Amino acid sequence: MELMYRTNFGEAYCGDSLDLLDSLEDNSINLVMTSPPFDLLRQKSYGNLNGEEYIEWLTQFAYKVKNKLTDDGSFVLDLGGAYQRGVPVRNLYNYKVLIKFVEEVGFHLAEEFFWYNSSKLPSPIEWVNKRKIRAKDSVNTVWWFSKSEFPKADVRNVLVEYSDRMKKLLKDGEKYYDPKERPSGHNISAGFNKDNGGAIPSNLLQIPNSESNSQYLKYCKSVGVKGHPARFPAKLPEFFIKFLTDPDDVVLDIFGGSNTTGQTAEQLGRRWLSCDLDKEFVAISSFRFATSEDEARNFYTRLMNDEVVNINEYRLL
Repeated sequence: MELMYRTNFGEAYCGDSLDLLDSLEDNSINLVMTSPPFDLLRQKSYGNLNGEEYIEWLTQFAYKVKNKLTDDGSFVLDLGGAYQRGVPVRNLYNYKVLIKFVEEVGFHLAEEFFWYNSSKLPSPIEWVNKRKIRAKDSVNTVWWFSKSEFPKADVRNVLVEYSDRMKKLLKDGEKYYDPKERPSGHNISAGFNKDNGGAIPSNLLQIPNSESNSQYLKYCKSVGVKGHPARFPAKLPEFFIKFLTDPDDVVLDIFGGSNTTGQTAEQLGRRWLSCDLDKEFVAISSFRFATSEDEARNFYTRLMNDEVVNINEYRLL
C-alpha cells in the first residue's frame, strides 16, 4: 500500500484494497460506499472479471469489509446490469452477489435501491440499437448491506422537496384536499398536512450522470491526461453519506476511481479513505481537491514522482 495524498479529512492510497482493509482496525469504518468494476463481457481499461470468477473475487472484499464495519455500519454497493454473451438474456451476477453476501458472508440486506440514470446511452448496441428488441439499460442495482439488523440511518437527512401539489396542501389543506377512505381502508387525513421539511425519498434514485465540464475533467484536459472512464455522480454517494453517517464518521471507498466518494465525504465533514490499484487514476483524483490548473499540474507531477502530497499543508507554503 502506498499513501499518495491526504487532506484534513482523508487519505488516498494506491494498491490492493485487500491490503488496506487488513491494515485497518476492526469495527472502525462507518460506511463503505463503492462501485467496483462490473461483471462485463467487454474488457475495460480499469480491469474487470466476469462470471463466477467475478463473484468470488468480489466476495473476498465483502468478508473483510464486514469485519471493519462498526456494528451499526453499512456497505453500499453499486452494480450495473449486464447481458449474457451473444444472447439478449440478462446476466444475474448482481443478484448472485446479493444472495452470496447475505447467505454466505452474513450481511443483512437493509434495503435495495435502484439508480436511474436518465442520461445513460442506449445499450447494449446489438440488442437495443441494431436489432431493436430490448429497451435501453438505464438502472443500476444499489444494494444497501448492513452488519446488524439495525444500522445507523436517518431518512430525515435526505428528505426531498415537496411536490407543487403537496406545497398547496400544506398551505391550505382544507381547500385542496378532501380526505376519503382509501381502498385499503386506511384514512390518511390525520397529520397529512404537517410540514416535515420535505418528503421521504423513494428507493428509486433519479440521478443523471452527465458530467462533462466539471473541475475534475477540466484539470484532466489541462494536464493532458484522461479522466477515469467510470465515474459516478456525486449525488449518489452524497445520498448515502447523509443517510447513513454522522459528521466525523469514517467513509471508505475500496474501488476509489476518481475519488468522488472522498470529495463528497470531505464536503460533508466526514473522514474518508480511498484506494485504487491504478497509480495514475489516484494521482488525477487529487484534481478534485485542487483550486487551480497550476495546482492540479503540481499535484500530478509530484504524485507520479512518488511524493506524498499533503494538500492542506501545500497551500500553507
